[in-house]
Amino acid sequence: MGGKVLLVLYRGGEHAEQEARLLGSLENELGIRKFIEDNGYELVSTDDKDPEGESAVDKELQDAEIVITTPFFPAYITKERIAKAPKLKMAITAGVGSDHVDLNAANERKITVTEVTGSNVVSVAEHVVMTMLVLVRNFVAAHEQAMDGGWDIAGIAKQAFDLEDKVISTIGAGRIGYRVLQRLVAFNPKKLMYYDYQDLPSEAIEQLKQASKILNGKDLIVERVEKLEDLVSQSDIVTVNCPLHESTKGLINKELLSKFKDGAWLVNTARGAICVAEDVADAVKSGKLRGYGGDVWYPQPAPKDHPWRSFRNPYGAGNAMTPHVSGTTLDAQARYAAGVKNILESYFTGKFDYRPQDVIVIDGEYATKAYGQRK
Repeated sequence: MGGKVLLVLYRGGEHAEQEARLLGSLENELGIRKFIEDNGYELVSTDDKDPEGESAVDKELQDAEIVITTPFFPAYITKERIAKAPKLKMAITAGVGSDHVDLNAANERKITVTEVTGSNVVSVAEHVVMTMLVLVRNFVAAHEQAMDGGWDIAGIAKQAFDLEDKVISTIGAGRIGYRVLQRLVAFNPKKLMYYDYQDLPSEAIEQLKQASKILNGKDLIVERVEKLEDLVSQSDIVTVNCPLHESTKGLINKELLSKFKDGAWLVNTARGAICVAEDVADAVKSGKLRGYGGDVWYPQPAPKDHPWRSFRNPYGAGNAMTPHVSGTTLDAQARYAAGVKNILESYFTGKFDYRPQDVIVIDGEYATKAYGQRK
């Protein structure tokens, strides 16, 4: 008989009853209960993860061998929780982004941390472009006006622009960031820029330029910028597509925001903690930023008094906030549920032949050092 698998998911309620493909819900359990039990393991699922020290997660984690949680409704696997979980051998993220796990503590205990790399890239990239359009076209304010019975064309149009001929930049040009750049070519931007620790492959740049020639009939400037201040000072729109770690936590702060172009837009679908929440809210309220589109928060779920729930732009333009749904479309849920099953199968069979790109830490060290994977 195997050990215990602890699964932490949000409660879907009537929505899970209406849609069986809502695999990320507590009721549907990623569709893996039978698979886990057929392999001789016990599955315990819960949505009771807070407060730390008093939740069902804390109780069940004490003798769990595997914990599975999502980036959208994360159980924070902290150093304190790991210390109280002597049997824990693996932490799996059903999705992408394992920053809710204390990776240093996991390394100390030689706990393997994995995620389903690539499962969300298309979904998030589409959400980024959607958010840009929502902000630039002042869609939220227009929608609210229409629903409220208004018809003030000037009130909306004074803050509505085209995406075409804008300078658009991504902080991070990995799997998601590059796909955002690909999708932006069709909008005929003035220039695409990126900030990353290394150059994009030459063939990737050439693909963007060839697509521009076909779609727009002109050459496209694609530029890597080595200083973040230079990137934001030139950009009409900045999107954040980098992982959260020690060097990116609080990266978008008051000092960097002061370097942005006046009236720029900022989109963040990466991690909430990459931005200093109060600083971004202040930049929006002052008009320094024309708008902010955020899909990620810290902590998650965000408290009701989080500054991003109530901030407003002085020009009447709307912000575009969503509760971390960009990477959990029904299509993405099918991908990350299948990915979790594959990881578990590798573990249950004792092969441990995980996809290299899915492994974050293993055997007490960061797998990225061994595999050199782009995030």
